[in-house]
Amino acid sequence: MGGIAEELAREGANLVCVDVREEYAEKCAAAIVTEGRDAIGVACDVTDEDQVLAAVSRATERFGGVDILVNGAAQFNFKGVLNMPVDEWRRQTDIILTGAFLFTKHVAHLMIQQERKGNIINIISTAGHQGEPGNVGYGTAKAGLINFTRSVAMELARYGIRVNSLTPTATGQSEGLERAARWACGGLAGAPTGTTRFGTAAGRQPGRTAAQAAQPVALRQGCGLSGIRRC
Repeated sequence: MGGIAEELAREGANLVCVDVREEYAEKCAAAIVTEGRDAIGVACDVTDEDQVLAAVSRATERFGGVDILVNGAAQFNFKGVLNMPVDEWRRQTDIILTGAFLFTKHVAHLMIQQERKGNIINIISTAGHQGEPGNVGYGTAKAGLINFTRSVAMELARYGIRVNSLTPTATGQSEGLERAARWACGGLAGAPTGTTRFGTAAGRQPGRTAAQAAQPVALRQGCGLSGIRRC
């Protein structure tokens, strides 16, 4: 998600960088400011509706509204159906699905209220399209996000709000690790369950990252609310 935030900034967007860890949110925002744009970091558990409302309120206070929402909150928990505890299943699917639901619901209300024809982008995964053994919660939740995108796209079309999904391929983590080092987020490098992976976007030319693929989907410049949930 940090790469998407940086690419949106290079295209002229101001950002509200959201992370469950305040340190990561602040370092993402600092990187955006370095790019010459305005940004703030907001700590938020995407499964907590009050915290989501507070994040949207911060975006409105600072930038007047939201033009682009990127839902990318995720937790990796590499377990299958035979060894996944139900509480871990609920937490993982809650982060991915409920997080996207809450941010989409409240940002869409704001866009409609302000008559703002914005863009909502949901980050999927190849695991959501084809499944993956030993990764049952993640693949299931991402598959649900595909139909969530379709449903919401049809519902919000009447308001001029575009809703799309983007599926990066599961390639190497070198880009994310380089960014973690540049942002001095040392804790990210050693914990695969807490690292979001982005590689070459499916259907795009080789070498193009998911971050670069996301920017033409979000054609309208403005304030982007970028959410990432790491555990």
